[in-house]
Amino acid sequence: MRMRLVPDDTNINFFKYASVTFGGSIVLLIASLVMFLTMGLNFGIDFKGGTTIRTQSETAVDVGAYRAAIAPLNLGDVTITEVFDPTFAANEHVAMVRIQAQEGDESVAIQTITDVEAALQTVDPTLTFPSVESVGPKVSGELIQTAILSVLGAIAAIVVYIWLRFEWQFALGGVVALAHDVGLTIGLFALLQIKFDLAIIAALLTIVGYSINDTVVVFDRARENLRKYKVMPLVDVLNLSANETLSRTIMTSGTTLLALVALLILGGDVIRGFVFAIAWGIIVGTYSSIYIAKNIVLMLGVKRDWTPTSRKPQGQYADIDA
Repeated sequence: MRMRLVPDDTNINFFKYASVTFGGSIVLLIASLVMFLTMGLNFGIDFKGGTTIRTQSETAVDVGAYRAAIAPLNLGDVTITEVFDPTFAANEHVAMVRIQAQEGDESVAIQTITDVEAALQTVDPTLTFPSVESVGPKVSGELIQTAILSVLGAIAAIVVYIWLRFEWQFALGGVVALAHDVGLTIGLFALLQIKFDLAIIAALLTIVGYSINDTVVVFDRARENLRKYKVMPLVDVLNLSANETLSRTIMTSGTTLLALVALLILGGDVIRGFVFAIAWGIIVGTYSSIYIAKNIVLMLGVKRDWTPTSRKPQGQYADIDA
């Protein structure tokens, strides 16, 4: 026997509550934009410039003592956060010390890092520093531009691909779905103030690729059904296509999420933001493939036949009335 996640005769009307699903997505996108403009993103060192020092000790982290030890160095904005992780041992205490880029310096001075480490060790002599990340202000500005261009370039290339493979209506539906996924992800990061760094840009690019893959599967089945059912209303063809690919969608998204949940719980705090972004992106990407991309195609309409137009033969074999 073969296990079936979705029965063959499944006939869900995905357009029944379009005012709620599609309209709700528009509201969430507007809310995401508002949160981005008002709250902003919690940019990491990659985009703000500065130094992040990861500390580790067998004794509990004392944020106040750490801050008091660093204060005489006059380094400006210093953020100290304790890192909690279920995978840490009982005697494993980790903190992240973030220091802003120093004015006038193209790169963070090594001496500054040494001074901070020495100051922290006056609080706890057993303190160790597993990792140190430094990015200069000039480099961080270039990284922001490159990150934006990489996301926009990926979306543009995907639009061209879908346009060539299908029709412009499908391409527009695909790009709206991608904008939906990226927009909601950025809005969630602004709301939760999760650190936004280069790893999250990599996650966004992964989300874009995953989402469009699922959308193309639905579009491909829709094109086949448009040829097969020439008189069936477009809304019914799109519903049929989504139902026929629903089992594949659930299987692909479900198995991927299982691995991501394991990484989210056991993978450690270093990759947690990256994994969280991808997990959220898969959820909204699957949603947009079913409820966003198809709605755009339905609104715009699409031709029902891709068969080449037949032409009468020309030349000596043409039909000639005598």
